[in-house]
Amino acid sequence: MTMTRQFDVAVIGAGPGGYVAAIRASQLGLSAVCIDDWKHPATGKASLGGTCLNVGCIPSKALLESSENYERVLHKFGEHGIGVKDVTLDVGIMQARKDKIVGDFTNGIGYLFKKNKVTSVHGHGRFAASGPNGYSIEVAGDAGTETIAAKYVVIATGSVARPFPGVETDNKLVCDNIGALAFDAVPKRLGIIGAGVIGLEMGSVWRRLGAEVTILEALPGFLALADEHVAQEAFRAFTGQLGLKIYTGAKVSAITPAKATVKVEYEDRNGTRHRVDFDRLVVAIGRIPNTAGLNAEAVGLKLDGRGYLDVDAQCRTNLPNVFAIGDVVRGPMLAHKSSEEGVAVAETIAGQSPHVNLDTVPWVIYTSPEIAWVGKTEQELKAAGIEYRAGQFPFAASGRARALGETGGFVKMLADARTDRILGVHIIGPFASELISEAVVALEFGASSEDIARIVHAHPSLSEAMHEAALGVDKRALNI
Repeated sequence: MTMTRQFDVAVIGAGPGGYVAAIRASQLGLSAVCIDDWKHPATGKASLGGTCLNVGCIPSKALLESSENYERVLHKFGEHGIGVKDVTLDVGIMQARKDKIVGDFTNGIGYLFKKNKVTSVHGHGRFAASGPNGYSIEVAGDAGTETIAAKYVVIATGSVARPFPGVETDNKLVCDNIGALAFDAVPKRLGIIGAGVIGLEMGSVWRRLGAEVTILEALPGFLALADEHVAQEAFRAFTGQLGLKIYTGAKVSAITPAKATVKVEYEDRNGTRHRVDFDRLVVAIGRIPNTAGLNAEAVGLKLDGRGYLDVDAQCRTNLPNVFAIGDVVRGPMLAHKSSEEGVAVAETIAGQSPHVNLDTVPWVIYTSPEIAWVGKTEQELKAAGIEYRAGQFPFAASGRARALGETGGFVKMLADARTDRILGVHIIGPFASELISEAVVALEFGASSEDIARIVHAHPSLSEAMHEAALGVDKRALNI
């Protein structure tokens, strides 16, 4: 007879929200177990970190960096007086570097679990029963099935790629994010359905490495979530210098895999029908919550029609002592948002009063130029009838950006016309992912544009663009 192991907190899912929740719970003196069923596709061994570390955030950034280095050697070193001959590309070495980075981080979570006395259990976790003392979770693993009992449960099962209806994703010809990160050679013709974060980042990687990339987006606009001026600048950069072919308002009607190619049929915004062949196709039409295997009905856990779990401000579900975080709940599907919710839930369980402000979660797209923003867009402020002032500073006027050779884009700051409180900051340009942190701090502390304008920023630095944008809100920018 198998013994049931008892814990204070059971976390289902070891992604960036789940593993952090388990660690924080243990730090606060609670016995914690983290249940996860991810396996390394090549070795079949347990691999912690969820989508983010295994087939998302980390490997995509590794490939983006490799592809940008390749592009610099081919097209940008010359202007520095650096001549390079006989440039070669070894996709195998590039992929091996990516895999090593992923392996180092996933193994590192195992070390963190040991350091923080978190029990790690590999297998598929699902609710079995509930009772006065908590919940029973059935974990099916390679060695069999065991039962975990816990007073508190945190659901952090993340999301999966949304499939194209009626089309099998084999990750050979028709791929999702997993397949797009694992090409063993550069495809001559790469098709991507969806111009979101995944589509643009993966399209950027393989375009720089030599593929002809076509992106088909069903929505009439481009990057609708971003500020409209940032989206316009991004579209020019991606379709211009980078050379992506991006078609918005493109409605795909059929995907037909053949032996070595994929035929895609679509209708453009003018109603004209097209048929095009690709060597590889990436379907990047969004992600859906990974909640189907929780056996929610066994305990009365409520899911909405889209598979999301309804939660309150503290991430509580409809069941007592059951919480949910990350991609399975409201808010953006972002790893850093999930992690902060994981910390907050652990602290809530321990009797503390944490808070996660969803209005100040930064968004980042790691293309080149990078795109990052926090707070309200200009179109949102207009729609809400909020009076505002805007300041904008181009990287072309930044000494540091010129030295880097990355002069495209700008920083844009939006502030309340009456109070001067910063309402939103939007960046497209070099290291936008790093620069946005100053804006997040400013919004969290209710700063005004004047506050940023009065802070001394190092010279020459990219952060001066934030300073100048703040000065521009009051129409007193100094360097444009």
